[in-house]
Amino acid sequence: MAASVDWQGLLVEGYEPLRKAQRVFRRLPHDPRCKMCQVPFGGVCGKVVGLVGRRPSRKNPNLCQYCFDHLPPGGIELDIGVVFADVRGSTALGEQSTATAFADRLNRFYATATEVLISHDGVIDKLIGDEVMALFVQGLAGEDYRRKAALAALDLAAAIDDVPVGVAANAGVAFVGNVGSGTVMDFTALGDAVNVGARLQSHAAPGEVVLTSELYALVAAEHPDARPERVEVRGREQPVDVVVLLR
Repeated sequence: MAASVDWQGLLVEGYEPLRKAQRVFRRLPHDPRCKMCQVPFGGVCGKVVGLVGRRPSRKNPNLCQYCFDHLPPGGIELDIGVVFADVRGSTALGEQSTATAFADRLNRFYATATEVLISHDGVIDKLIGDEVMALFVQGLAGEDYRRKAALAALDLAAAIDDVPVGVAANAGVAFVGNVGSGTVMDFTALGDAVNVGARLQSHAAPGEVVLTSELYALVAAEHPDARPERVEVRGREQPVDVVVLLR
């Protein structure tokens, strides 16, 4: 990426060289990957691309050195889609199996979730514990980024069959960019849209997908069987109108 590329050009208008890199690198195994360009860090492919500077950045191990060094400082506020997925009852699952078997199940969950979300042009923001978070921004996912977030949530729930999963998707304005100190940074999104998405994910029972009503309207024709609800979000004054679907 050229140093002159700003957040507006990258996340809203779209930066074609980065999109081309994503289309190439997403086909290469193996996870984990750079959030931006999708270059793999693991396996033989990771070793090869690491020789040309595509290794994890010391300041932000979720980005390769090339992408991190070329990102502008700070970030911008923009409308995004966000998807959360969480394994339900993971404590009980861990108790009922060996640590190795439990890790294997979570790794399969991560792998499937990553494949589905990336196939819809999402950016894998976090893989934490038993949870996955992905961002959908116009500059990377295209003008239909909101619809892609909704479809990704539905396809993710349908693809996971090894563990009980609850999925939710929301959209709204968030701050997207590099967050943290000068020595440790992370490319992520912050704001009410993200917080609400996380809360809605906790509202989803195993096998359910919770979409805000605005997102559901974008996929209603393909998924007519849904249950409308009004959810009281903890810590927020205004309730959220959602639609609940079974996978």
